[in-house]
Amino acid sequence: MAKTERSAQNPLGSFLKAGLLALPLLTGAPIGALADEEALKIIDGEKLTDFVQQDCGSCHGLTLEGGLGGPILPENLEHMDADVIQEVILGGLPGTAMPPWRGFLTETEAAFIAEGLKTGAFK
Repeated sequence: MAKTERSAQNPLGSFLKAGLLALPLLTGAPIGALADEEALKIIDGEKLTDFVQQDCGSCHGLTLEGGLGGPILPENLEHMDADVIQEVILGGLPGTAMPPWRGFLTETEAAFIAEGLKTGAFK
């Protein structure tokens, strides 16, 4: 199936791409810093949704309600800024089972995931 057909059939992917457009406003980044066409090209919302559900879900539970790792639902993350969550994603948490994903994810992808976790986009 062509990528455009997949996107048309997956409203979550479109929602996640729209969320990327809001990232600068929500994270305090300069307007246009993440919302330009180049950033949209490097974000694959479906791939990142699968990543959260499969890779993050393997420790945080498939519903993200907790498992080996704690729950990562919006109500559990409301005390954390998206940029802090992004850094945890990229750098991991030393002394815990939370691995660093830097090298596997770009900063833009980690920001996208962090904002999606804060808004409940991956539920």
